[in-house]
Amino acid sequence: MIPWLKPGDPPDAFPPVSAALREPDGLLCAGGDLSAPRLLEAYRRGIFPWFSAGQPILWWSPDPRAVLFPKDFKVSRSLGKTLRNRGFETTVDRAFGEVMRMCSNHELRPEGTWISPGMATAYQRLHDLGHAHSVETWLEGQLVGGLYGVALGKVFFGESMFSLARDASKVALKRLVDLALSHGVEMIDCQVASEHLQSLGAREIPRQEFVARLHAAIPDLAPDPAWRET
Repeated sequence: MIPWLKPGDPPDAFPPVSAALREPDGLLCAGGDLSAPRLLEAYRRGIFPWFSAGQPILWWSPDPRAVLFPKDFKVSRSLGKTLRNRGFETTVDRAFGEVMRMCSNHELRPEGTWISPGMATAYQRLHDLGHAHSVETWLEGQLVGGLYGVALGKVFFGESMFSLARDASKVALKRLVDLALSHGVEMIDCQVASEHLQSLGAREIPRQEFVARLHAAIPDLAPDPAWRET
């Protein structure tokens, strides 16, 4: 059994992440809502929502946690050629809603998506408040890749990415890493490890270390105006 949150519960009414289940790894609690205050409190505690259609809101904090330290980002020889020669252009926050729609596109994700209309509305609200951001990759004026996530303090919490052209999402990630380095961002949260992310420099750290880093890197929940100026 896992604890249940009610929509009227305070935004910070999460159990400690140490109470998360081992199987399925990281399941912490269910219920509540996707209000901006609750989402921000969740991220600050190392918790994120992830659930499919027909399920209640499920909150997770897996152990270990996949992260990318910006200085560790790996640019392979082929990605280097792409960055130099393919003619991609990148922007920030120019097409947040469209990036979310593409990340949830059923043709690109035949296995299904967790980005329901309710999730899209919740993260659009975070974007409007200055907390959620997107990076877009363009080719000849067409949106061909991108990613989005939540920025708090010195941490960027990556949520999803998509690609319609080879390396387009990697190009967006490279732009995000450059932004992270210039904005003083210390860590990009990747949530769960994959071979693809590990090939780009991501690695796993214990949840306890991850949460400790969050406490040091997120002094408050105020949006960083530097992202709006990018």
